Formats: sequence, structure tokens, C-alpha cells
Amino acid sequence: MDINDLRSILTVAGLLCFLGIVGWAYSKGSKKGFEEAANLPFAEHDDQDATPRASPPR
Repeated sequence: MDINDLRSILTVAGLLCFLGIVGWAYSKGSKKGFEEAANLPFAEHDDQDATPRASPPR
């Protein structure tokens, strides 16, 4: 076994990992979690009762 065999094995392993991640990302089971994460910046917070912080003195 020489270095080229090791490189080939690592290339195939990397390709399989990549395909696994792509399959997981596009599976129907993860769609709900991704949609929730995508809408987090638009979620409303109850910060209306909080007092505003004063700016530090200069």
C-alpha cells in the first residue's frame, strides 16, 4: 500500500461524507427544523417591558 492508495481511500471517504451530508440536508425529516431556524431572525420578542440601557459616560 503506497501513498496513492491512501489518497484514493480518503477521496472516496470524503465523497461519501459529502453525499451523506447532502442527503441529510435535503431529506424531508430535516425540513421543519431548517424552516424554524430560517425564521428565527423574524421572531418577535417581548422586549417591550425591558428598560433601555444608558450609554456609558465618555
